[in-house]
Amino acid sequence: MKIQFYKYQGTGNDFVMIDDREEKLDLTDISWVKQLCDRKFGIGSDGLIVIRNHPYFDFEMVYYNADGSQSMCGNGARCAVAFAGFLGIVKNETHFLAIDGAHDAVLKEDVVELKMGNVDGIEAKGTDCFVNTGSPHHIRFVSEIENYPVFKEGEKVRYDADYAPSGTNVNFVKAISNEEIFVRTYERGVENETLSCGTGVTAAALAFAQERQSGEVKIQTLGGNLSVRFQKSPKGGFDNIWLIGPAEQVFQGEIKI
Repeated sequence: MKIQFYKYQGTGNDFVMIDDREEKLDLTDISWVKQLCDRKFGIGSDGLIVIRNHPYFDFEMVYYNADGSQSMCGNGARCAVAFAGFLGIVKNETHFLAIDGAHDAVLKEDVVELKMGNVDGIEAKGTDCFVNTGSPHHIRFVSEIENYPVFKEGEKVRYDADYAPSGTNVNFVKAISNEEIFVRTYERGVENETLSCGTGVTAAALAFAQERQSGEVKIQTLGGNLSVRFQKSPKGGFDNIWLIGPAEQVFQGEIKI
């Protein structure tokens, strides 16, 4: 079967997009997901997103990591909103469904503001910490980021017995100023460093600014710049969390699966 696909990227985090509102794809056998995400034998991407209709939402985002596993993906969701705008499903605002529940988003030309799920709190892990932003994230603050061995150290934490059996994403964070950080991420499901990770930078921003009642943190990644707005909840967690950054269509084509 030949399918039409679209390629999007959000600060270097890239995704294959498929409009499956007619539900022609078989989502019970997803071996084709790995095929399309493969950078040597397929289109190549960090993940794949299927857009489907939903009776109570503007659309449903079905997200797969490059290895076929599923999780919430912040940059992927932002790209999905941009794709939904391209398809004419939404205009400036949307209410859609992802694996971790309902999300709101605002589309402003090539910038998408995505409302993330509430976060209960931050868990200490020795000198590091852990934050779940729809996907699990281990956070480590470092003094030197440019030459940090992200793959080697990230792989150690990702497969640590403490996170078995599902593992975790791992973020290495350097403070640039009181308002800005640099984040590099090892992503499970991709099993490598990615140029950016939306749920990861959100987790890093909350860990960095956890003593504040509200605010906005600017984030540098290898793939570009993002920002995160948030408020502290009365119970000590975080709500009204927004992930903000660009989302761009790169190309489109047809492929056989």
